[in-house]
Amino acid sequence: MNAGPIKDLGRTFDRVADAYDEGRPGYPDEVYRALGEVTGVDLDGATVVDVGAGTGIMTRGLRARGARVVAVDPGEPMLARLVSRSAADERAGEGAGEDAPVAAVLADGNVLPLAGEAAHLVMYAQSWHWLDPVLSIAEARRVLRPGGSIAGCWNFHHASQAEWLAAYEARLAQAVPTYWGPAVEEWSVPPIASAFEVVEERWIPWTRLVGIEHFLLDLRSHSYMAALSKERADELVDRQRVELRAAFPEGVLSVPMRVYLAVGR
Repeated sequence: MNAGPIKDLGRTFDRVADAYDEGRPGYPDEVYRALGEVTGVDLDGATVVDVGAGTGIMTRGLRARGARVVAVDPGEPMLARLVSRSAADERAGEGAGEDAPVAAVLADGNVLPLAGEAAHLVMYAQSWHWLDPVLSIAEARRVLRPGGSIAGCWNFHHASQAEWLAAYEARLAQAVPTYWGPAVEEWSVPPIASAFEVVEERWIPWTRLVGIEHFLLDLRSHSYMAALSKERADELVDRQRVELRAAFPEGVLSVPMRVYLAVGR
């Protein structure tokens, strides 16, 4: 996607910031281990720019491992939740400590308001596909220290691993004109690996145990749902709820997931 729709995109996600914060899954520990292994960056003490940070899912994971994080996002309500959650973590003693506060910056990843050679790692978690593929990587290179790394990762449903999940995605594809996901034949991972010198690409499988209602909050947080009218979105969520409750009367889903990770320097 080119740079043009970024401000509109920010407003779209801002409409579902609550659902995004509460419903989106985090990343498994193996993603952070792989980041350190492939990039050679020790997250403990590293300066990381989390581009398209949203409500701070990746930010919190990085800070929990000792990183100093600069969280960049074009959506003010999204960043407000990130700051609020980070402050709550600090009060609960779960953050990285007073020596490593999160810095929240209202901006998009095509023009980073940061000094050159300031970071060990530039991270795009579920975000790079919304940016200009050339400008964003040029900015990442500018703010990286010599020997620094660029990484992009995406959390996906592994629909081919469960019939119920494939059916769930197929219902979305039939009902939502702008749906983009594994039920679309031409769907593929964002082509970030073609935008820089790749060190390594990995697929990291994991399983998400989640209640039906939180799973449906995740659904509401996606851009193709945020673009719908409230009435239409409610109708689609209600239909999925009926199908999921029929298949899982106990109300808990075991969702096969996989994270795509690409790292370059």
